[in-house]
Amino acid sequence: MSLRLLTASALALGLVAFAPLASAQDAATVERAIAIRDAALRSNIALDYVTQLTTRFGARPAGSKAEQDAAAWAADYLRAHGFQNVRIEEFPLVGWERGESSAAIVGDHAQALVAAALGHSPATPTGGVEAEIVRFASMEDLQAAPDAAVRGKIVYVDLGQMHPMQDGSGYGPQTRVRGAGPGVAAAKGAAAFVMRSVGSDEDRMPHTGTTRYVDGKPTIPAFALSAPDADQVSRLVALGEPVRMRLTSTAHTYETHSQNVIGDLPGASRPDEIIVLGSHMDSWDLGTGAIDDGAGGAITVAAAKAIADSGRRPARTLRVIFYGSEEVAQPTPRTGNGGGVYARNQGAALDKHIIAGESDFGADRVYALRLPAGAQGSDFQKAATRVLYPIGVLASDRVETEGGVDVGPMGPLGVPFFGLAQDGTRYFDLHHTANDTLDKIDPAQLSQNVAAWAGLLWLIADSDVDFRAMRPAAPATPAR
Repeated sequence: MSLRLLTASALALGLVAFAPLASAQDAATVERAIAIRDAALRSNIALDYVTQLTTRFGARPAGSKAEQDAAAWAADYLRAHGFQNVRIEEFPLVGWERGESSAAIVGDHAQALVAAALGHSPATPTGGVEAEIVRFASMEDLQAAPDAAVRGKIVYVDLGQMHPMQDGSGYGPQTRVRGAGPGVAAAKGAAAFVMRSVGSDEDRMPHTGTTRYVDGKPTIPAFALSAPDADQVSRLVALGEPVRMRLTSTAHTYETHSQNVIGDLPGASRPDEIIVLGSHMDSWDLGTGAIDDGAGGAITVAAAKAIADSGRRPARTLRVIFYGSEEVAQPTPRTGNGGGVYARNQGAALDKHIIAGESDFGADRVYALRLPAGAQGSDFQKAATRVLYPIGVLASDRVETEGGVDVGPMGPLGVPFFGLAQDGTRYFDLHHTANDTLDKIDPAQLSQNVAAWAGLLWLIADSDVDFRAMRPAAPATPAR
């Protein structure tokens, strides 16, 4: 799909008359939010953005030329659509390239397996690693195992299939194994680490993802098996006979840089008050990063543009950030993800960041609005419900405390978060796999996301609502 570059609207942004500050609860403010919501439902900018991004650049591993080129293109995209103060914030990074990898059972039950090396795990020695498997059903079992039971072997952790859940809550326990498991296995003398893919599908397609460094150093070669292959290996182990596996990987790291792309739609009367709309630019290398997280960038830029196209500038500034290097761990704090870099570089200016939200859970429909502490039951929540309920978004009493990986570093520094919770039932079928491609995006659900973001953002941006002041007072410390 092609889209004309709307340079005329960029000029128009600077000519719109300033309007008096409104309250988010004013009837006129709510009616304008509804009109913006409805216009956003008809917008094609989100689909245009994610189509161009994934088609032009494909996969965008953190620090790769594809990620860097995509960032430069995205900055031009923002400028062409009327964003101002567009800039690219670079930071150093240790990049990782997969190279070639393989996995196989050897010996009496010899057969090839479908596996993927996990991010930032090192290469195997030339010729690979071959050893007997020792299987564990949990991280706790691995941690409790005596070193002698693990030394020289290939550790295999199989937590069983991840259950699909609307809120994605099954992901945390599984991804903990992916991040920390190789380090635990290495400390016990294991030769390599293998796990069932962190995913809810049954496709013969592995899910990649990052491992963690230990004391600034990589651990041992680590791999994820596709779900059917994980089942196969567990059945072989259950036969009670020794099972040997051979693993190969030519992965390597290299010095590079990543970057955040930042663009503003300046507020009319309170431009120093910032609302952050976050997503990330980088993706894993197996697919094209359409749902993780090209869709998030598409949603946020289209929502901000819907407000810009409404003919009136809100009081506060909308800031779109495409963060770099969200997906990968780093050996030291001097290199790192874009969220931490942005928060550190803002310094005292974070005091004027009134709220932040992140879209990084695919493109399926939004079903709930989560607000900072103190906003539950407030007039603001009631106004937001009037705008969002007609498109299927319900008010939630769940407090939004985390924001997301990218905006999260601002939380401890005092910035509140909002969350527009998406239906994640099928997200982990696709996440970090070769199946993360543009055709998995439902345009109608993508548009509903844009509409929810646009309507909510108008209520926040053209009002004097102070979410920091809504926080309930901390309970008094009892006298001792």
